[in-house]
Amino acid sequence: MDKELELLQGTLDMLILKAVSLGPLHGYGALLRIQQISKDRLEIQQGSLYPALYRLEHRGWITSEWGASENGRKAKYYRLTAAGQRQLQAETRKWNRMADVIAGILRATPEEL
Repeated sequence: MDKELELLQGTLDMLILKAVSLGPLHGYGALLRIQQISKDRLEIQQGSLYPALYRLEHRGWITSEWGASENGRKAKYYRLTAAGQRQLQAETRKWNRMADVIAGILRATPEEL
C-alpha cells in the first residue's frame, strides 16, 4: 500500500509522545519509529517533526539531552516526562472516544434513523 494516509490535524504530537514513550529517541529516530510502528503506512515530514518536538519540549511533555547517535554524530535525544505520560494517556482516551463516535456514525443505516 502506498503511503496515502495523511495525519489528521493534531495527531502528530500524540504519535511523537507514543514513539518516545517506548524509549529515548533522537528526532529522526522518532520519525523512523512512527513509520516502523505504522508499518510504513504513515510518513512524517521532517519539516513538521522538528517544530512538534520543540513544542512538546516547551510544554514540558518531553525532555532532551545531547548524546551520540548510532553513527557517532551528536544528536539530541528525547524522553517522555511524567507530564508527557499523562498527556499521552489523555490524548489516547480522547482519540479512542472520537474514533468510536465516528465509527458509529459510519455504521448508521437508514433503518436506525
